Amino acid sequence: MSFRKRSVNVGDGGGSIAKDKILSTGTRPSPLDGRPTTSTGTRSLDSLLAGHAGLVLGNSLLVEETGTTDFSGTLLRYYASEGILQGHHVHVLGMHEGWARDLPGLSGESSSIRTEEKRASDEKMKIAWRYERLGEFGAGARDRPFSNNTTSASQTQTVFCHDFDLSKRLVIPSSAQIQFVPASARQSLDFTDTELGISPFTTFLNHLATHLSAAATAVHRIIVPSLLSPALYPPQGSKPEYVLQFLHALRALLRQYPANLTAMITLPLTLYPRITGLTRWMELLSDGVIELAPFPSSAIPIKAASNASTSQEEPPQGMMRIHRLPVFHEKGGGGGESSGFGDDLAFSLSRRKGLVIKPYSLPPVEGDEETPQRGIEHDHGKATKVDIEF
Repeated sequence: MSFRKRSVNVGDGGGSIAKDKILSTGTRPSPLDGRPTTSTGTRSLDSLLAGHAGLVLGNSLLVEETGTTDFSGTLLRYYASEGILQGHHVHVLGMHEGWARDLPGLSGESSSIRTEEKRASDEKMKIAWRYERLGEFGAGARDRPFSNNTTSASQTQTVFCHDFDLSKRLVIPSSAQIQFVPASARQSLDFTDTELGISPFTTFLNHLATHLSAAATAVHRIIVPSLLSPALYPPQGSKPEYVLQFLHALRALLRQYPANLTAMITLPLTLYPRITGLTRWMELLSDGVIELAPFPSSAIPIKAASNASTSQEEPPQGMMRIHRLPVFHEKGGGGGESSGFGDDLAFSLSRRKGLVIKPYSLPPVEGDEETPQRGIEHDHGKATKVDIEF
């Protein structure tokens, strides 16, 4: 027969182990293998990332886009807004501070629901805290704050991906850690070749190394919009010895900080198509690669738009192709045949729902709806309900 001291709590021995496994704000373990993941700000994109229900920390995602649209830029804004709301450090390359003014704000429906839930929980705590332990002998005051702390901690950790509204603008708090780094140290207005030997990404890499070493426990998000676009980057940035070195160094930082760093990069395929060797190498240096192929405005059928309006669904605005998924687990993952999506994925962008990725299906042909009605006829005219029933 074993004896133990009654004043010692049985659960105290595992307290230190539970504290070591506490994840950062805005992260949660993967349902496949427990890796820490964070949200991209788009729920449908999170569900496609190899079954991890989010972007695994320590990995990068390359979003390619054809044409002159900016759907990939919208994904970046969702990614940045989610990072700001979660208190993450956001580092943007090549953009100025005005880019943050166009970040989407929180949806009114989600905020009102969250306010009602908080109000209901407050009322429940206010009424029931006096009576929930009534009649229990030996219930001391030591147990009460523990239950309250658990409730508050669970409420703060429930929001993994927020709902955004494109018609609203995010109010950036003063404590937000968002920083903008130009692509080069200074912009040359002459036509001399004095800076051809300097990489335009060196300043950004030094900035990342400094902030990662200073705040090694925080979660950092790297945003690289429209990589190698001549509107944002100097001409020498498109040289393979510069851009590939940048991606190599970025990959090294992701492996050095596997639990604190993620990156999302966009690339215009119109300027750098996938048949070129440079784009292929950029894809090899990225952990995940997806491609957005928007439809021309004249290719979206009017009948599909009318059917979508009645069923409260937006018509597809383009196709999405998955070329590579980050950390594809041996148990299987999202996308492909395992999740039922197949290779035909379409996306649509709306004001409240954001960018939604779903399986692509062709709209019905106009003659298909009238064919069943024409076939049900006999000598005395059209068939009635009594004639159809057996």
